Amino acid sequence: MNLIEVANVNKSFKGNLLLNQANAIFEQGKIYGITGPNGSGKSVLFKLICGFIKPDQGEVRIHPKYRSKRTDFPSNFGIIIDRPGYLGGHTGFENLKKWAKIQHKISDQEIHNTMHLVGLDPAARQKMRSYSLGMKQKIALAQAIMENQEVLILDEPFNALDIDSVKKIRELLLKYKQDGKTIILTSHNQEDINLLCDHVYEIRNKKLEMVLPRYET
Repeated sequence: MNLIEVANVNKSFKGNLLLNQANAIFEQGKIYGITGPNGSGKSVLFKLICGFIKPDQGEVRIHPKYRSKRTDFPSNFGIIIDRPGYLGGHTGFENLKKWAKIQHKISDQEIHNTMHLVGLDPAARQKMRSYSLGMKQKIALAQAIMENQEVLILDEPFNALDIDSVKKIRELLLKYKQDGKTIILTSHNQEDINLLCDHVYEIRNKKLEMVLPRYET
């Protein structure tokens, strides 16, 4: 089943043409990588998929089961694009609970379980203003997955993570794929792409071109 279709999309950002007649299809239950140089439009593509910005031309089609009447943002999507705004004087758990109250879908225990999954202690009293970059990245990951979202849009999910944490999150994403979730991610680490992705789109000449994952490391 096609969950997302990018159809003949043109998009300029700050006067710079990033995507020109770009096309891609994302199917359920697979992991997709998006690659390309810095500034090539990977984050802009993710914002188009999530409805945060609109194409100048063309269309981004989301399967009806994920369309919401109240907002352009698809339902059941978990995202890391721009990092969420944190309350620096609150703990990681308190920040996640604040975000969870928006939809009231999960309990405190489910937040606790998610924090353990990404390698954080939900009982820690450390305030987020003193979190390391890696700990903030884990909070962003926890927010993206804590409501058991079916589609994950993850822009550089491994940023600032140590080796053990990278391994843990890779294993988690592969498990999610086995559970039927759909994941679209970017990474500057080719090994992440090689180990995780079923299909890879490269932004090349302002288009999305399917490339084979490189399995050598």
